[in-house]
Amino acid sequence: MQKSVTFRHMESSEALKKYVEEKSDRLSKYLLEPIEIHWVLSVEKIRHIADATMTANGTTFKAQFDTQDMYSAIDTVIDKLEGQAMKHKEKLKDHKPHNGEPSSIRYSVPEGEGGAAVERKKIVKKENQFVKPMSVEEAAMQMDIINKDFLVFTDQATGSTCVIYRLKDGDYGLIETTR
Repeated sequence: MQKSVTFRHMESSEALKKYVEEKSDRLSKYLLEPIEIHWVLSVEKIRHIADATMTANGTTFKAQFDTQDMYSAIDTVIDKLEGQAMKHKEKLKDHKPHNGEPSSIRYSVPEGEGGAAVERKKIVKKENQFVKPMSVEEAAMQMDIINKDFLVFTDQATGSTCVIYRLKDGDYGLIETTR
């Protein structure tokens, strides 16, 4: 981790520099190397301002805070950066599956059905379909021919994307999209 500290409108302090570098090491557990963090510590009248910019693998995190004590400003900035890094790490974990596994979908159970528990379902099958322009009647006949429970098509009359699906009683349902 590369760290740099700049002092503005204040005397350079080895104790502050060491404090910032020690606190910055906490962030390395959330991000992959190389990590660069640049601190700007400044004083304006009675405000002590800590400003940090961190770059890791092309992602930039920024945080700034001002108080009457420089050490508490640094602590708050570290907490903010840590929160951003944790959020970023969770996003990567949720959106980029490893080992060729399909991604997971999160959804909440409604309040009346057991609280706000989060369940994970996996996408286990992916299918590409060619969306062909046809009438609703032609789509129903086509669905019978290919023996599927649904068919995605473009309605010739409206130009909208539609889904026709088979109901349990053998009738058909139609979903029309609008723009």
